[in-house]
Amino acid sequence: MMISSTPTNNAASVIRVKAIDHVTIVVDDLSRSRDFYRDLLGMVEVDRPDFGFPGHWLQAGATQVHLIETMEGSSEPGGGLDPDQVASGLTHHFAFEVDDAELAHQILLSAGVRIQGGPRKRPDGCMQLWFYDPDGHCVEVFDRTGSTPDSRSQR
Repeated sequence: MMISSTPTNNAASVIRVKAIDHVTIVVDDLSRSRDFYRDLLGMVEVDRPDFGFPGHWLQAGATQVHLIETMEGSSEPGGGLDPDQVASGLTHHFAFEVDDAELAHQILLSAGVRIQGGPRKRPDGCMQLWFYDPDGHCVEVFDRTGSTPDSRSQR
């Protein structure tokens, strides 16, 4: 099946994604990862249905982060790519908007978090920073303090 890269106006042929609801991350140590995302990144732990396997749900604005512990049946072991093989943000990662990426950089450094790159300005003026969670997943935070009104409306 060949899919056109040109969007159509035919409502019956377009799914029209509204938003990213959640990101699922497979981790080796559920408590350690929950503490990282909750206590360091400031996400709020929310109720999670009993799926019959361990996990935590954390709220990040309108999006949730679902942590699942490595187990038989999980699609992958916990952990991201080898940090020594990753170049800047040109890898699998997910990004969170923050108020101040430079302040986030200082907090992450103080906590001993491995920084992958930045902070640096994107071409649209946003400041961005990449780092690794406890399992080696590449995470980006960015702020819009230097972005232009035109770049904000494109997101």
